[in-house]
Amino acid sequence: MNAPVALTADLLTQLTAIVGENRIKTDRDSLENWGRDHTKHFDPNPSVIVFPSSTEQVQAIVKLANQSGIAITPSGGRTGLSAGAVAANGEIVVSMDKMNQILEFFPADRMVRIQSGVVTEQLQNYAEQQGMYYPVDFASAGSSQMGGNIGTNAGGIKVIKYGMTRNWVLGLTVVTGKGDLLRLNKGMIKNATGYALQHLFIGGEGTLGIVTEAEIKLERQPHDLQVMVLGVPDFAAIMPVLHAFQSKIDLTAFEFFGQSAMQKVLDHGHVQAPFASECPFYVLLEFEAPYEPIMDAAMELFEHCMEQGWVLDGVMSQSLEQAQNLWRLREDISESIAPFIPYKNDISVLITHVPAFIEEIDAIVANNYPDFEICWFGHIGDGNLHLNILKPAELSKDEFFSRCQVVNKYVFETVKKYDGSISAEHGVGMTKKPYLDYSRSAEEIEYMRALKKVFDPNGIMNPGKLFDL
Repeated sequence: MNAPVALTADLLTQLTAIVGENRIKTDRDSLENWGRDHTKHFDPNPSVIVFPSSTEQVQAIVKLANQSGIAITPSGGRTGLSAGAVAANGEIVVSMDKMNQILEFFPADRMVRIQSGVVTEQLQNYAEQQGMYYPVDFASAGSSQMGGNIGTNAGGIKVIKYGMTRNWVLGLTVVTGKGDLLRLNKGMIKNATGYALQHLFIGGEGTLGIVTEAEIKLERQPHDLQVMVLGVPDFAAIMPVLHAFQSKIDLTAFEFFGQSAMQKVLDHGHVQAPFASECPFYVLLEFEAPYEPIMDAAMELFEHCMEQGWVLDGVMSQSLEQAQNLWRLREDISESIAPFIPYKNDISVLITHVPAFIEEIDAIVANNYPDFEICWFGHIGDGNLHLNILKPAELSKDEFFSRCQVVNKYVFETVKKYDGSISAEHGVGMTKKPYLDYSRSAEEIEYMRALKKVFDPNGIMNPGKLFDL
């Protein structure tokens, strides 16, 4: 990566001319706030924060950055966990906060056109008002922005049925790193006219350009959602439970978490334990049950799992409020463990490999961190595990992260052994960049670098993320 270019008074004047005086921030508090995401590994150090309100303004900023040789870090809700939105080297942070409009609804196409600063929950609420549904959901839905979701191909709690963000993007308007404006796919479902360039920007982490607008597909609303939380004796019991329920019922979610993770949520006092029994692990599953036979099948499956010894106890929601509280046992985990400065691993393998994979990872963690508290949770129904190691009070942040990184090699070697991913849904950013070759071959990475040079020949777009040029 080239040495950072300093922000000059002339460049600041030109940026101000593009977006207006009230859309520029250079004070220390603002630089700290908009220059970081939820990771704690890297300190923010941007030069300026700009808040464009149109695609044309974004294009003008990118062209100016190319002329001046100064780098850009795109910024959304800053909820990321891989330092993909951290501006650590004097970059211009281009915040999409002011580009937060829902532009047009296409009822016949079940599609909505939005600006990329629209917050996930804002889109979910809008879809509901139209009698529709946007199913990509996760704990940060109230603050994450759709541009960031697109940049990381965000997943969340409904992937088992609805897939990742990629499955819901029908078109993108982007400003490339060169400063060119592209409208990609234009919302069409059927379009057999060559390369689907929009998919390069989905998961591209802002390294190719900036997404300014998107056409997003919507779905019908689910009906009569039911939630079950089941206590299981060990990791080995989780997959038979999943297979049993999937054989008879279409699940909309299948999550798991350990007792340690749930206890952190309970300690906050906002929700109660689902049942009296304390179990090593829990699974939360959700399904639509508009018809009585589905409920009957669910109860029969529960009893079968109990008889097999796969389930020790369980509860099914009896009201919308209870369903929401059961979901909080899972969704509040990240917030509950945040004060412990967790070291996070977001890894995935084929569902087929999950039991053996978990057994190997659990042994690595137990052997290397016998005195550290481990919080397991994740979207196990789609092969995605979140391994969270909590920092002991007596260790400094730097010492703790250093000790955790030593074992990354063993964890990621196991991921590679099973042809898995070192980052299932959080992106690569800077935190996973040193380990990219555990999931991508040298040839793939070279092709990715070549694509970067086509869209961003001067290397100004989010440099230092994903890989180094």
